[in-house]
Amino acid sequence: MRHFPISDPSNKGTKRDSGCAHVHFVGAGPGDPELLTLRAHRLIGAADVVIHDRLVTQEILDLTRPDALLIDVGKTGFGPSWDQGDINDLLVTYGAQARVVRLKSGDPAVFGRLDEEVAALDSAGVAYDVTPGITAASAAVAGLGVSLTQRGRNAGLRIVTGHDAKGFAEQDWRDLARPGAVAAIYMGKRAARFLTGRLMMHGATADTPVSVVENVSRSDERIISSDLIGLADALEDVTGPAVLLLGIAPRAGLPAALREAL
Repeated sequence: MRHFPISDPSNKGTKRDSGCAHVHFVGAGPGDPELLTLRAHRLIGAADVVIHDRLVTQEILDLTRPDALLIDVGKTGFGPSWDQGDINDLLVTYGAQARVVRLKSGDPAVFGRLDEEVAALDSAGVAYDVTPGITAASAAVAGLGVSLTQRGRNAGLRIVTGHDAKGFAEQDWRDLARPGAVAAIYMGKRAARFLTGRLMMHGATADTPVSVVENVSRSDERIISSDLIGLADALEDVTGPAVLLLGIAPRAGLPAALREAL
C-alpha cells in the first residue's frame, strides 16, 4: 500500500480535523460549473482533500478552498493512467482522517467505477455518500435542442461504452442497429470503426444519424453532425472528450457556429 501524508505541504503541515472524516463522491457534471448541484458546490468548497478525475474542468477545481489538497488521479483511455488500487488507497487513507471529495466528471454512477471505490471504503469502515451529477449524454442533447427519448421514435435508451478493460466493448448489436434505436456512446472515439462495422453487420443503415458532441457544455463545445458510415472521419480532428449520440441528429436550425454538417 502506498502511503500519503495527511498534511498539505503547501499549508505547512496543518493537521486535518479527523472529526469530519468522510468521503463524498460528487458528480462534477460535464464541465460547466453552473451545472453543478447546490450540494456539489457546497461539498467542493468545504473539502480538505479533493481527489479528482482528469476531465474535471479548472473552473470547477477553482471552487475549492485555497488550502485544500488537490490530487489528480486522471485516467486516459489506451494511455497512462492511475492504477485503481492506488486510487482506492488514497480514498481510504485520507477518508479516515479528513473531509474528502472524490470528484468525478459527469455522474459518479455512469462509467465512474463507483462500486469499486465504495467497496474499498466499506472494507476499511470509512463513511461515504454519493451526490449525483449531470451525465454527458443529458447535457449533450440539451446542446442539440433535442431529447434522448421521443414518442414514436424510441421507447428506450442505451448508455454504452466504446471500450472496457478488455478492449473494444461488445454490445447487443442487433438491438442497437434496429431502426429508431438511440444510444449514448461514451469513450467511443478510438472505437469508431469498430462500432460502425459491428452496427452495419447487424443491419444498421449507412445513413443512420450520429451526433458527436465534443467538450460538452464547455465554452468550446462543438457539435458535429454525421452519419454512421462517416463517423470515423468525423472524429479525426476531435481531441477533447466527446459523447457519440447514435440515432440522433441536431434539431434543424441549430446555430451554424455550433454545428458542423458532414
